[in-house]
Amino acid sequence: MAKKHAKTDLAQPQYKVEYREIQAFGTLKTLPIGLADNARTQSVTALNQLLADTMTIRDLYKKHHWQMSGATFYALHLLLDKHYEEQAALVDLLAERIMMLGGLSIAMAADVAEMTGIPRPPKGREDVPTQLARLIEAHGIIITLARDAASDAADAGDDGTNDVLVSNVIRTHESQMWFLAEHLAETPLVRDDAR
Repeated sequence: MAKKHAKTDLAQPQYKVEYREIQAFGTLKTLPIGLADNARTQSVTALNQLLADTMTIRDLYKKHHWQMSGATFYALHLLLDKHYEEQAALVDLLAERIMMLGGLSIAMAADVAEMTGIPRPPKGREDVPTQLARLIEAHGIIITLARDAASDAADAGDDGTNDVLVSNVIRTHESQMWFLAEHLAETPLVRDDAR
């Protein structure tokens, strides 16, 4: 005969828990990765700034994807969504690199809004050149920060962060900026050779 458990509600989830933080933001946990605390702190700080800006440009891409209009609507609608997906992948890469260094990545919209260096667009719909120019400006901000952070990481011996920034962040942003900038070249859709 099987024994009955004295407590019959073991499967009942305990919804009332005492919230507790297990690591304060801005602190590092000790990890044996061969990097001094000051190097890790420097990289985590730079990566969190880049994370805030990357989350912002990711969402700016989605805003413009939804609000795109005009003769190039279809092509740009698809391009902006592709770039959004690439930025979403960078968000995950940056956040995980921060965690690998023993730090804490920002995660909430309020923190992103507080930290980002990318200017906030209006809630309304803007024309295509304005949308693209805003994205190009944001890419420029991120590329500049990423180059500085990559150089600092290399100087501190943080090869992992340097690699993420050069191989992923800088290359992605340069490529995306190039695709956007070419849409702003003043070339006609049709040539009038009869003149």
